[in-house]
Amino acid sequence: MKRELFLKFAGFMILSGIIYSGICYGQDQKDIIIKYLTEFPSGKPVDDGILEKYRMTAVYTNRNLYGDFTGKMKVTGNYTRGHKDGHVTWNNVFISSSNSYSEHFTEGTKQEYMENFEYVPSPEMLKEEAFKDFPVSTENVFARNLIWDMMTIEEFAWNYSESLKLNQKFVIKDINGEFNMADIGTYNHAEIQLCWTGISDINGKLCAVIEYRAIDNIIEINMDQIKTRGTEQYWGTTWVALKSRQVEYAEMYSGTIQEIEMEGFNDKFLIKTIRELRVERIQ
Repeated sequence: MKRELFLKFAGFMILSGIIYSGICYGQDQKDIIIKYLTEFPSGKPVDDGILEKYRMTAVYTNRNLYGDFTGKMKVTGNYTRGHKDGHVTWNNVFISSSNSYSEHFTEGTKQEYMENFEYVPSPEMLKEEAFKDFPVSTENVFARNLIWDMMTIEEFAWNYSESLKLNQKFVIKDINGEFNMADIGTYNHAEIQLCWTGISDINGKLCAVIEYRAIDNIIEINMDQIKTRGTEQYWGTTWVALKSRQVEYAEMYSGTIQEIEMEGFNDKFLIKTIRELRVERIQ
């Protein structure tokens, strides 16, 4: 009899524990949703003189339409923001290339024109005047991409925050259409989509996770040494700290197919380029 009562009592305690734990879990889950997932933390971080430093790395891998490797390039640079007047700077920008898929990249060539290059992120960076001190070469296009890619990442992180709702697609209306890329070519967005997909932990900080994608964009470059026409798709994810609103980490990927005409070559050729980009905090 005692044994039977003990087993019933023990069973009741276990069952009560399950029910109680379930209630607590449900309450905790609801509290978490209300606290972190109901409203996206809006706003841009204040430029208060506390410098935020990042390392951007972009790897371009080229293949022909049959998938045969034709070359690769790595572009790296250190980016600093947070200056009180709102300007940002680039340092230690290197470009390295290789014709071997398995070969490791060398340090590459430092782009001296990018050392301490400073500007205030704005549409002015799409004008030719912004790059008046850049050399006339195809390599400087990749240095410009560092600037434009970082502007894109930050714009998606901050400029549309008040419009983002959890797991709801938001279409950016004010970027669609063709724009001039500092007189080296044009870019035409078909549609850009943003989506706030949740929260995560990066660098020990709670972060909002923003995903974005832009499909079927048309790109055309027209320079003295090279002319291209093609389409690009790009997509990525950015982790934005809930408290400080600073970007903690970002990834971007793109796929481009272009018809290329180069000085010194009689025939045009088609190239598929995959770009893998990441932004990591270094301070």
